[in-house]
Amino acid sequence: MKKCGKGPFLVGLDLGTTGAKAGVIGTTGAVMATSFVSYETSTPRPGWAEQDPADWWDAATRSVRDAVESSGAEPGDIAGIGVSGQMHGSVFLDGSGTVVRPCILWCDQRTSSQCEQITRTIGLDRLSKWTGNPALPGFTAPKVLWLRKNEPDCYGRVRRLLLPKDYINLRLTGVESTEMSDASGTLLFDVGSRNWSGPMLDALEIPTGWLPPVFESGDRIGGLSPDAAKATGLPEGTPVAAGGADNACGALGMGVLEPGRIAVSLGSSGTVLAPTSTPVHDPEMRLHSFCHAVPGTWYLMGVMLSAGLALRWFRDELGELEVTEASRLGIDPYEILIDEASMAPVGCDGLTFLPYLSGERTPHTDPDARGVLYGLDLTKRRAHMVRAILEGVTFGLEDSLEIMRDMGVPLDEVVSGGGGSRSRFWRQVQADVFELPITAAGTSDSAMLGAGILAGVAAGVFDSVNDACSALSSNGERLEPDESTFGAYHKAYLRYRNLYPSLKMQFARDA
Repeated sequence: MKKCGKGPFLVGLDLGTTGAKAGVIGTTGAVMATSFVSYETSTPRPGWAEQDPADWWDAATRSVRDAVESSGAEPGDIAGIGVSGQMHGSVFLDGSGTVVRPCILWCDQRTSSQCEQITRTIGLDRLSKWTGNPALPGFTAPKVLWLRKNEPDCYGRVRRLLLPKDYINLRLTGVESTEMSDASGTLLFDVGSRNWSGPMLDALEIPTGWLPPVFESGDRIGGLSPDAAKATGLPEGTPVAAGGADNACGALGMGVLEPGRIAVSLGSSGTVLAPTSTPVHDPEMRLHSFCHAVPGTWYLMGVMLSAGLALRWFRDELGELEVTEASRLGIDPYEILIDEASMAPVGCDGLTFLPYLSGERTPHTDPDARGVLYGLDLTKRRAHMVRAILEGVTFGLEDSLEIMRDMGVPLDEVVSGGGGSRSRFWRQVQADVFELPITAAGTSDSAMLGAGILAGVAAGVFDSVNDACSALSSNGERLEPDESTFGAYHKAYLRYRNLYPSLKMQFARDA
C-alpha cells in the first residue's frame, strides 16, 4: 500500500439514509480516499421507515477502517473525526444505553395525527416562538408522542433520546451529546436561543433529562474510547467533534457560511439553504429555521421531496432507450437524457411538470400532491418531457428563493451541490431561472467534507469553522445567468405556480 505522506489528516463520516460514507481528508481539502458501506431500511407498514442503529455502527466503523487503509495514512496521523448525520431520527435508549426499538427515520410518515395534536394544542404562534418550525411528520417530537400512544411498554423503558449521528458519537466516545444544527430539527429546540425549549418540553410532557447536553458543532466532545479505537483501527483518544446535521455539514463543504451565499442541493430531494446572521422565521412556516454549524449563525431552508428523484423516475420508467444506448457507449444514461433536454426550447413550448411525486413540503405542505405533466400535445417529444422535468424541479427550488426574497434575505450567489450539480446544462437552467450566478460545488461529498471540517476544528488543526472552510472547501465552474431567457422563464414559472392551486382540491379528493 502506498503511503500518502505525513499528516495530519481528518476523517469525515456522513451517516446517510442509505449508508455510511467515510473519507480521509488532507489539510488542504484533498480527499485521499473514501469508503461507503450500505445498510437497509425496514418498512413494516406503508409509510413507515426504520433502521437498526447497530447497522449504522457496523457501517460507520467499517467505512472508517476501509477509508484509512485505502488512503495509506498512518492511523496515528488522523487528527480527528467528525460525523454528519441524517436529521430528525429518534434513537430511544434505556437506562443502560441499550436501544429500545429501531430508529424511526426522517422520511417516516406515521405521525400525522401527532402533528395535528401538537399544532392544535400549542398553536402555530407558539410553535414559531418556541421552535421556529411547524410540526411535520418527519420531525422528532411527534415520534415521541407516537411511541407513548402506540408502544407504551417501549416508552416506559426510555431514559434517553438521541439523534442518529449522536448515537454514533456516543459509541465513539461514551459521551451523550448533541449539537445545535441537528437539535434544531427535533421540534424540541429553541432555535433562537440555541438550546432546548423548556416550554415545548413541558407542553408535550417530555422529560428534560431524556435530552443530552448541546454543543457547538466544532466542539470536541471527547476522544475515541478503547472499544471504538479497536473497532475503527484508530488510536484511543483521537478527538471527536460534536458534528452536524447533513444539510448544515453539506453547506460547510460547499463553503456556504455567510448571508448572501445560498446552497442548493440536488439529490433525490432538493434543498435551498440560506445562512442568516440572526434567527429568522417565515411567518407562514413554509421554510425551516435551523441553527447553522457555524457559531452565531442560522439558516432558512426550503425542502422539495422529489428533485433528482423525478429524473430517476423518468429514467427507470420511460428511459429504456437511453439506458440501452448508455450501456452500449459506456456512459451514464443521465448524460443522454440531459443532452436530449438541451434540444427543447426554454419553457418547453408550454409543457410543465409538477415534481410532487412524493407529495411536497415547501412551499406546499401537502402529502396528497402528485406529479403532473401538463400541456402534452402531438408536437411534444421526449426532449420536451425531460427538459420539463429539469425546469419543474428548478421551479420548485425557485419557490423557496421567492419566499426568501419576500423576507428580505440576501441572495447574491448560489452554490450547487448534489448529483444534479454535475450537469452543466442543469446548472445553467438554475442560473437562468434564479437570475443569479451559480457555482458548482467542489465535491459531491459535501456533507462528508463538512464533517471533516468540524473534525479539524475539534482537533485544533484549525482555529475556527470559518478558517477550516477557507482551507478545505472549494468550488468549481461559475456560470452567469443568461438574460435572454428571463422572459420565457418568467412566463413558464407563472404557469407552474398557477397549476398547484388549480389542482389542490382534486389532489385531496383522490387521496
